[in-house]
Amino acid sequence: MRKVIDCRDYPSESRCTLTISGEEEEVVRAASEHAVSVHGHAAGPELREQIRSALKNEMPQHA
Repeated sequence: MRKVIDCRDYPSESRCTLTISGEEEEVVRAASEHAVSVHGHAAGPELREQIRSALKNEMPQHA
């Protein structure tokens, strides 16, 4: 199942609205890079685990 994380769930001064979805490892990697480059978090295993624990299942889109 695809996973999703949405910056709007974590209010910040930048009011970021980015949503990232995909396979779990892709989302963890992309969200970690985003958290470091945009939000100033420190890179590392702790950040990746925090992100992993915050992932939600993506709701299937029906056409």
